[in-house]
Amino acid sequence: MVLWVEKYRPQSLEALTLHTQLTATLQQLIAGEDFPHLLLYGPSGAGKKTRIQSLLRGLFGKGVDKVKVTHKSFKVKSRAIEISTLGSNYHIEINPADVGISDRHVVQEVIKEIAQTQNVAQAAHAFKVVVLNEVDRLSMQAQQALRRTMEKYTASCRLILVCESTSRVIAPLRSRCLAVRVPAPSKEEIANILTHIAGKEGLNVPQPLALSIAEESGRNLRRAILMMEAAKVKFPQLGGIGAAAASSASAAAPVNASLLKADWEQFIDNVGKSICEEQSPARLLRIRANIYELLTNAIPPDVILRTLVLSLLRRVDDSVKHEVVQLAAFYDHRMHQGSKPIFHIEAFVAKFMALFRRWLISFGA
Repeated sequence: MVLWVEKYRPQSLEALTLHTQLTATLQQLIAGEDFPHLLLYGPSGAGKKTRIQSLLRGLFGKGVDKVKVTHKSFKVKSRAIEISTLGSNYHIEINPADVGISDRHVVQEVIKEIAQTQNVAQAAHAFKVVVLNEVDRLSMQAQQALRRTMEKYTASCRLILVCESTSRVIAPLRSRCLAVRVPAPSKEEIANILTHIAGKEGLNVPQPLALSIAEESGRNLRRAILMMEAAKVKFPQLGGIGAAAASSASAAAPVNASLLKADWEQFIDNVGKSICEEQSPARLLRIRANIYELLTNAIPPDVILRTLVLSLLRRVDDSVKHEVVQLAAFYDHRMHQGSKPIFHIEAFVAKFMALFRRWLISFGA
C-alpha cells in the first residue's frame, strides 16, 4: 500500500501545478550550461523535496530513481560516526544534523568522497549533486567547513541545500548559492489538490471540507493529504462518490477537520490545558515528564515548543500574549544554542506559569 503523498507526488517539473514561475526558473537552470549551487528554503510541506526530485530527473533522467540506502561510517580520532545516506549514481541525499556536534566531519567526508568519483558516461552533466537537508540545524563549525569544501570541489559536484529559514544559515554560505524560496501553497490551492485526489480515489470530499482540512493543516500540503487519507478511515461516509453524491453536504456534515489532528498535537494541547489549570512545582514536574515522552517519540523540540505556545496563546488574555511570545522567542534561541532541549522547554513552562499566575492574581482569580 502506497500513501497518497507518494502516489500523487509529481514526477517532473512539467507536472507541478503550484508556483509556475518558480518551475520556469528551475527549467531555465537545467537548460543553462552552468548549474549553480542552490539553497531551497520555505516552510514544511511546501514542496521543496518534490521540486528537488523533479529537478534531478530533469538533469540526469530516470536514473535518479534507482536509489539505495547506504550506511556510512567515519572515524574521528577514536570515535566512530555512523550516518545513513540515500543516493543514486548521480546524487546523494544526507542529513548531517542527525549526528549532532560531529556534523562538520560528515559534511567534509561525504562531499570529498562523492567529488572524487566520476559520474557515469551517459550522464548529461559531468558533476554529481549532494542534497543536504536541514542545513539550518548545522553547527557554525559545520557551515564554515561546508563553505570551504564547496569551493574546493565545485568542479565535480553541486550542492543543493534545504532548510526552512535562511536566518540560521551563515552569510558566506548563502552568498555562494542561488537562493530559491518555495512558499507555502494557499488554502485554495491545497483544497483544489485535495478534491482532485479525492476524485481519483472515489471519495466524497466537498470543497468546504477540503478548505477546512487545508486550514487545519496550517497550509502544509503533505500534512493535508495525510489528514484526508486518515479521514477516509475514520469517516466511512466519505467513501463512494456515486451513491453519496446527491447527499454530499449531509454526509460530510459530521466530519470535523479538527478531529483529524495527530495524536502528538492533541497530547501537546492537553499539556497546554494542564499548565493553565494549575501552576505548581508538582504540575511542572508532571509537565516535564510529558515533554520527555514527546522527545523520546522523536517529536522535534522546536515543534514541541511552537505547538505548545500556540496552545497556550488560545487560553490567555490578549494583554499577556506579547509577553508569552517574547518568552518563547527567548527560550527558542537558547534551545538552539544549547544541547539539552528539555531544560529550555521546561524553563519556558516555569516562566509562563509565573506570568500566568500573576495575571490571574491581578484579576482576583
